[in-house]
Amino acid sequence: MTLILAYHALEVQLFAVDNCVEDWRVAISPRRIAQLTLEVIVCAIHPIPGNFMFTWTAMHHDGKYMLQSDVSVDVLLSLPMFLRLYLIARVMLLHSKLFTDASSRSIGALNRIHFDTKFVLKTLMTICPGTVLLVNILSLWIIASWIVRACESSLDPVQHANILNSMWMIAITFLSIGYGDVVPNTYCGRIIAISTGVMGAGCTALVVAVLARKLELSKAEKHVHNFMQDTQLTKRLKNAAANVLRETWLIYKYTKLVNKMSASKVRSHQRKFLQAIHCLRGIKMDQRKLTENQSSLVDMAKTQTHIENMIADVASNTGSLEKRVSKLEDKLFAIQTQIDMLPNMIVERLIARHVVMGNVPERPVEIRPSSEFRQMARMSPGRRRRNLVTQSSVPTPSSLSPFMTSSNNAPDTSTSLPATPSESNLKRNPHC
Repeated sequence: MTLILAYHALEVQLFAVDNCVEDWRVAISPRRIAQLTLEVIVCAIHPIPGNFMFTWTAMHHDGKYMLQSDVSVDVLLSLPMFLRLYLIARVMLLHSKLFTDASSRSIGALNRIHFDTKFVLKTLMTICPGTVLLVNILSLWIIASWIVRACESSLDPVQHANILNSMWMIAITFLSIGYGDVVPNTYCGRIIAISTGVMGAGCTALVVAVLARKLELSKAEKHVHNFMQDTQLTKRLKNAAANVLRETWLIYKYTKLVNKMSASKVRSHQRKFLQAIHCLRGIKMDQRKLTENQSSLVDMAKTQTHIENMIADVASNTGSLEKRVSKLEDKLFAIQTQIDMLPNMIVERLIARHVVMGNVPERPVEIRPSSEFRQMARMSPGRRRRNLVTQSSVPTPSSLSPFMTSSNNAPDTSTSLPATPSESNLKRNPHC
């Protein structure tokens, strides 16, 4: 009992540490108090020193007479002591590798999984279900047999004095057979018999589930089995289709290609023709069922693989697209920088040309920021679009002849600079 109290004290301390609680009384809930009280009561029951007797009276199973005997108090006090077997589950939890492994605890905490007794039992049923069921059934059989013998041996020593008779009764009750040759007389024995029947039904269901899981085909075996069935159905389908064609030809032969039609042969081949069609439809239905069964195995895996490949392709394409967009942004930034520098370059080039021609004295170049040119462009009126050049406005060779003659008589100016603005314009705006 002291160990039980120490265990719960450590549980409260761990709860306070995990939840960052300073006051340990916050961890004391009504459920924890009820659990602690129940465990203390169960562990406090034990036989009393001394020889104390009481009279136990019960009706015989046939109802004809009463049974009476003096029974020791230790019999009644020893039966609840089997409730202490719950400590075995706690020991299994505390010594489990899942509970003591730090990595497992971390993964469980991230997934919000509590490592309790129920989780450990589920894990054991998944890893070794046959061993767990065998141990539980044998333990239940032995404990129930001992309790029935302790309850019935004082009132009916003929049948229950030997524990083998009690084991026989428990086994028959566990399997839901119940021959009735050995029966309990006391209420204690009857309660144990009812509990054994209920637990026997549950254990039988678990055994059936485990056997069904063991007999189930693996994924690879299912693929092979489905492939073999598909091959056989394909062969049967070809044979059925050939039978349909054969009977169709024979019906046509005995009705159109013979001099004297035989009605019996025609009816026989028509009957075989209908049977072949029915067989063909049945094979197609079997193929459809096989395809539906395969959809949950092969098609799902193929679909999942296809989706994963599509996601990987989209991710790679997104990465390459981001790289292209970043390169395009760099190029646009370089173009914008060059466009901002273009007005200043034009001004410098024009002034340099004027200086070379001697029209304007050389003066220092005042470089304006690009923001001024942008502001001037916003304030300036919009340009008018030119009219489309029609056929009448296109100059003809005759109209261009005086210009061509004058250009031929003009001196060669190919080496000279292009035409520049007039001096009046330069005087008006020397910084053009």
